[in-house]
Amino acid sequence: MSTEHRRPRVSLVISVWNRKDDLRENLASIRAQTVPADQVIVVDNDSSDGTPEMVTEEFPEVQLIRMPSSDYGACETFNVGFASATGDFIGILDDDVILPPTFVEHMVQKFAAEPDSTAILSPKVIEPEMPDWYLNSETLHSERYLATFRGCGSMARAAAIRAAKFYDVRFFIFGNERDLTTRLLNLGYRVKMFPAVEVVHKAPFGMRYGKRSLYFHVRNFWLYAFKYLPWGQVLSFPFWFLAKGLGGKKKSDGGEVGDAVGTIGLFDNIKGVKGGFWICFKATVAALFNLPYCIKHRRVCRHPDFEPPLK
Repeated sequence: MSTEHRRPRVSLVISVWNRKDDLRENLASIRAQTVPADQVIVVDNDSSDGTPEMVTEEFPEVQLIRMPSSDYGACETFNVGFASATGDFIGILDDDVILPPTFVEHMVQKFAAEPDSTAILSPKVIEPEMPDWYLNSETLHSERYLATFRGCGSMARAAAIRAAKFYDVRFFIFGNERDLTTRLLNLGYRVKMFPAVEVVHKAPFGMRYGKRSLYFHVRNFWLYAFKYLPWGQVLSFPFWFLAKGLGGKKKSDGGEVGDAVGTIGLFDNIKGVKGGFWICFKATVAALFNLPYCIKHRRVCRHPDFEPPLK
């Protein structure tokens, strides 16, 4: 009988919608890996810009899954990819990232040195408009345990995220990484920052500006709070938030290095988007309609790594 240890299989999953050129760069960086992925899955959310045709013609090695319409959220399209993945490890990639050539190699090596309880490794992510105070922070460059992960370029143990039942599709988009992490923490897993791997993400630093982003960030914060926070914290949050706010993307405005960079600048977004407070109100009402669902899935998290997205 052979004693050779089987090399872990790696699947990379990408969700895309109308980003043909960005996806081409992404797939080119995957093709250039020092250790090739065993499976690359692109879930196309019914793009109309020629994205699926580009994948078929230029990257025939990629497994392409085409959604029947563009009405699906990122949570559901990623879940389709996760369910189709056959690897021991699953890379979770946005369509607009560029991986370093050693992404697969170094992630797998790091997992080999980690206990089985390490469910996800989250890389250092470099983005446009990332301020110097953030780039130069010790926190960004420190290997440490996290309360969430960067969903644009992380790698997960397939068995762990399968046990946690992948993303909660009720979130649709935004905040789903922290929700998944909390369910992993409740199962005894942990998520770790691995800054030795550096991923380039083309999306600007901080919270995306606009009504849609603001709506889902606020609504999904409440879904998350209803599921995992003690009721006392849930009820006191509106008063605390109005008193403190979140500041902006400048350190002098109260910004801070945190794991949930997507919420940095939230208060600026509320004030800058036309009807921002009205959007927050509508998002809160929508969250209340989801309260029975949240209570059904509620499990207060008391893991030491747990931290609410808005401190």
